[in-house]
Amino acid sequence: MIVIIDNYGQYNHRIYRTLRYLGIKCKLIENNTSVKEIEKMDPLGLIIGGGPSIERSGNCKEYIKKLDIPILGICLGHQLIALVFGGKLRSAEFEEYAMVEIDIIDENDIFIGLGPKMRVWASHKDEVIKLPSNFELLASSKMCKIEAMKHCKKPIYGVQFHPEVHHTENGEKIFANFYEVCKR
Repeated sequence: MIVIIDNYGQYNHRIYRTLRYLGIKCKLIENNTSVKEIEKMDPLGLIIGGGPSIERSGNCKEYIKKLDIPILGICLGHQLIALVFGGKLRSAEFEEYAMVEIDIIDENDIFIGLGPKMRVWASHKDEVIKLPSNFELLASSKMCKIEAMKHCKKPIYGVQFHPEVHHTENGEKIFANFYEVCKR
């Protein structure tokens, strides 16, 4: 089972529906759920969804620090992963609420079969401007330098865009690829 963290974002229920559509068992939970409660669920992986602000992200930083399972951060989840590992954020120079073409630099794990370019839906005001030291860049765009990243040794991924909305080309494939990582 994949546990999805609801950070009060407008698309978190779409993550749940996309996984269900793919036949992946999942559960959408509130972001104030304890680490122990999540561990009792014995999930294969964790998806940290988007949301309005870091201040409303509940226990997400604790999940990133303490859970030893694959993690995929989407939008706010991506930003939280960067912060926990020493990256830097700022308000975006250009707020993105539109289709964006990303350049897939490395098809590593979650982008397998999707490169070299992909049209995605972006909806964010903040962005990661400095990769954490143990991360590598997976995708970039003209609007946002760090569209996707991966920890160099752990199965921890972040994407700035929203693969769960139908506007993102082959977004469901990102979730299917992440599920494959979780089953390893």
